[in-house]
Amino acid sequence: MGTGLIQIDSSAPKQGHGSVRKLKAMLLFPPEWVPTAPYLALPSLTAVLRQHGHEVVQKDVNIEMYDLFFSDAFLIWIKARMAMQLRTLEAKELTEGLTSRETDQKACIHAASDVDVFDLAERALAAKHVVRSEDYYDADKLGEALNTFREVMQYISAAYYPASLVFYPMESNLGYRPGVSREVFACLDDEQVNVYRDICRQLVLSALSKEAPDLVGVSIGTQMQLLAGLTFCKMIKETFPHIHVTVGGNVITRLQEELPKHERFFTSVFDSAILYEGEHALLWLLEALGGQRGKDTVPNLMYRDDSGIHVNKEIYTEKTAALPLPDFDGLPLDSYFVPVRILPYLATRGCYWGRCTFCDHGQGYFDQYRGLPAQDVVRQLRALKEKYQADHFLFADESYPPALFKKVSQLLVEQNVGIKWTTLIRFEETLQDPAIWRLAAQSGCCTLYYGMESANERVLGLMDKHVKKSVIEHNLQEAAKVGIWNHVMAFYGFPGETREEAEETRQFLLDNQPHIHSVELFYFVAYRHTPMVRNPEKFGITIHKQEEYDLPLDYYYTLNEPVGISCLEAMQLCEEFYQNDFEPWAVRVNAREHVFLYISKYGTNLLPQIYAKRRDREAARSTGSVSGLVTWPVARGDAEAGKEGEPSMTRVVSHAVT
Repeated sequence: MGTGLIQIDSSAPKQGHGSVRKLKAMLLFPPEWVPTAPYLALPSLTAVLRQHGHEVVQKDVNIEMYDLFFSDAFLIWIKARMAMQLRTLEAKELTEGLTSRETDQKACIHAASDVDVFDLAERALAAKHVVRSEDYYDADKLGEALNTFREVMQYISAAYYPASLVFYPMESNLGYRPGVSREVFACLDDEQVNVYRDICRQLVLSALSKEAPDLVGVSIGTQMQLLAGLTFCKMIKETFPHIHVTVGGNVITRLQEELPKHERFFTSVFDSAILYEGEHALLWLLEALGGQRGKDTVPNLMYRDDSGIHVNKEIYTEKTAALPLPDFDGLPLDSYFVPVRILPYLATRGCYWGRCTFCDHGQGYFDQYRGLPAQDVVRQLRALKEKYQADHFLFADESYPPALFKKVSQLLVEQNVGIKWTTLIRFEETLQDPAIWRLAAQSGCCTLYYGMESANERVLGLMDKHVKKSVIEHNLQEAAKVGIWNHVMAFYGFPGETREEAEETRQFLLDNQPHIHSVELFYFVAYRHTPMVRNPEKFGITIHKQEEYDLPLDYYYTLNEPVGISCLEAMQLCEEFYQNDFEPWAVRVNAREHVFLYISKYGTNLLPQIYAKRRDREAARSTGSVSGLVTWPVARGDAEAGKEGEPSMTRVVSHAVT
């Protein structure tokens, strides 16, 4: 696979030439993602295509799916689906008997039959009203609404037994492993468990019939979207074989070495795949479909023709300063599950630090870190605010550079832009001055997400993060002092980390609890494109590649020497933390946008109302029930950028009260 760079004049062929054929594209964002704001991929692609005269329909199927799920029509349809399944099972039971799985399915449907679907639908409609109104800011009402959504998802799951559909966090499980191609292909055609087949019929195919596009692009940014996205692709190709179907997104880029080994993807699922950044690659693919260039001249493209599968050698990296403003026109901005509009915004591509040995986020970009000058960032934010009447922004950068953090804060204050914002950030020695934090808060910074990873400086050195514990502590104190909500992410089990060093991280979190408002603790995962996996011997680990897992995004590993805690021990320590120590950070409103809006509303990081009350948690434990109370870590905030997404499904990300 080639890695040569090519710089192509993005304005050619010139607009206005009679030879340029304008095509129509429909861009799809598949489930599952948080239904609180648009994802940035589609608006970024749409802006470039529309700039060059192509017609674009962008469709956020994710939010449309949740809107459908929590409707009376769909829930009544689900009840009818289960009734039909039950009749089939009862008939089979009388003739040939049921398998153990079918017996379990019958019991599951019987249990769901006790649910008053009309009452459930009424409560679901009321819950949607809560999340889209001022009632959102009543933590009791919001918590009740979120639990209603989870109850509905449990009811829907019974109709797709043994699938488990989960509202939030995104942990739905269809029973198929997305890292195993054999199971992926089986899942795409499984009418019993694959709920996305019904979503495609009800929300996608009808829209395609109406719009009649020349091309459909499906953005698959996270592994949780893989099965839904590929299901849509396959059904579109079967129903509309004349439409060119292309896929892109961070997960597709991460799988670029594996996809050509499976010709079936290119014969029955999609026609082409775009790697790395897609704005101009998609534009040039449309030109190729229109006859203005050959597919072999389109950078970043993987496609199949009569002679086989081809991966074009040329890689094009976007010039960030030349890209148009993201275009959100056509997205249902008032349908998201929040009372105000929230827009994602990306000022940089890649990570300015780019050295962490455990991280492979940069795999989504071929070239180095790039970013906009602070004045351009603020100019674009002003334009987006005015055009879309949006005051709240998710800065989707991998990690906000400290120089940009300071300058953007200053310009936002000087120009009185009047927005609220949140982002991911590193702990930095250059952010020690209290005046920096006062300015950030004054500029509208409400919440910050920090990848601390460990509180032990030796381990941080092994990770190549090189942050001093004193700097971490000082940054947290100064941010908390000015009212910014601090969300800290860490993990156990970095190869070579001892139990004592892991304990140091735990103790640091507990000691600094007054300055840490929410926490996520994971265990180490060996992502396939990281420096650690590329050079495992350097880090004292052995990577175990299983032949069955032929679409891997991470690998199982073992330590070469019995030094430090094992993967299993890290998992156990993580679970112990949530069982024994998580109490101070148990929040009822768990998406990062929830906390973001609460701070924006109340102007403080002191929000006792959003934490679970101890007596309620104890009552839930004593009954073994989560009815009326589910608490989770606040969502990790690193999956929104244009790269796009945190792929692993193997991390600990949810801990309900049980």
